[in-house]
Amino acid sequence: MLQIQDSEISQLENDPQANSALRYLAQHPVLDLPFRSYFLLAVFCSISALALWTAYFNGYFSFAGSAISPLTWHIHEMIFGFAATVAVGFILTAAQTWTGQPSIKGLPVLAFIIIWLLVRVALLINSPSAFMVAVTLQTLWWLGSILMFSRLVLKSKNRRNYLFIPLLSTLMLLNIALLSLDYYGFADLARHIARTCVLMFCLLMGILGGRVIPFFTVSGAKVSAITTPSWLTPVLISVSILGILVFFSTAFIELAFTPATLMIAAGLLHLMRLSYWRTLVTIKLPLLWSLHCSYFALAIGLILVGLSYLPVGLPNDLLFSVSFGDALHLITIAAMGLMIFAMMSRVSLGHTGRALTPSKLVPWIFYLIVISSLARTFLPAIPLQSNHMLLSWNISALTWFIAAALFIKIYWPVLTSKKIAKSFHR
Repeated sequence: MLQIQDSEISQLENDPQANSALRYLAQHPVLDLPFRSYFLLAVFCSISALALWTAYFNGYFSFAGSAISPLTWHIHEMIFGFAATVAVGFILTAAQTWTGQPSIKGLPVLAFIIIWLLVRVALLINSPSAFMVAVTLQTLWWLGSILMFSRLVLKSKNRRNYLFIPLLSTLMLLNIALLSLDYYGFADLARHIARTCVLMFCLLMGILGGRVIPFFTVSGAKVSAITTPSWLTPVLISVSILGILVFFSTAFIELAFTPATLMIAAGLLHLMRLSYWRTLVTIKLPLLWSLHCSYFALAIGLILVGLSYLPVGLPNDLLFSVSFGDALHLITIAAMGLMIFAMMSRVSLGHTGRALTPSKLVPWIFYLIVISSLARTFLPAIPLQSNHMLLSWNISALTWFIAAALFIKIYWPVLTSKKIAKSFHR
């Protein structure tokens, strides 16, 4: 039997047609570095996941199986199917520029895509056995991604990139914890983990945003170098990490204080940092003002999350309060969503050798994401009518759909065709 198998393998390896198909597949532009396929997959995931979620809360769809709850499925697909997929695709691609070492491309990227797709299918089937398959494959996807990134950055002498290894590892652990806790019936704890994941993304956005937004602003707006006080970034990161740890700990130990002060402090530090970045010079540059706007939303979102812990000090008819969950959606949509679409719009051009001159439709992607975030965050706090909550969700989902569809229309030909010039990262 072993000889037969060896013979079959040898025959396959020597089959010209099989080798030709594999070579063609490996050289397809969409497999040239992870950002191409990951960006497209993530946006399609957001469209399909939101479509099912919208149909569900409007009463037109029921989720199959009972392994995890519909809410956890929605949270997981938007945080990990969408946001984490884009983040990993960007980091694995940027690592090539940061380190000078070649990142993965071709068939290894295809293998990651297949694993990613199988996770989506298994979670949608949602049976106990499919759930186990999903968790196993999701873990493999994370471990493979972290291993590939570590292989690149550990060969370089620039140790500031090492920080992404524990960040990605923590997101992996939170991802598996989110799914496992909900599966075993700890729904409230799973929701707490999901919120911790969002705060982890705030930390990731603070680190990446602090690195690329000033650089992009200088190169794109043609201004002099941007500098910030040397103490600001370390303090901001420290306050952010401490805020995450305090928030995470509140589910397990009773503390004499809430993370409110730390959240508000982090938001104010982000605003202080942004004040040095010359936002006004970016107003006519969509690929820049969108990044500045997303960073501003990150700061305001953290402040609102902190304020949600505090008792309302004025009558409701004078001041409406934003709940923790609604404030968190300002972060997930206006900060995470807008920054992701802005980064994808820029990186897709720069890394395929194209000029950083976006389509005239691209600003509409950003406008729609902003509208989506405002509808989801603030409309629920204004009792316009009995079903105002459902109305806000539907408006938010619809505007996201249109924005995501526009991105696919504009960037599908960019991400599925060959580079037109020597690629560089700006």
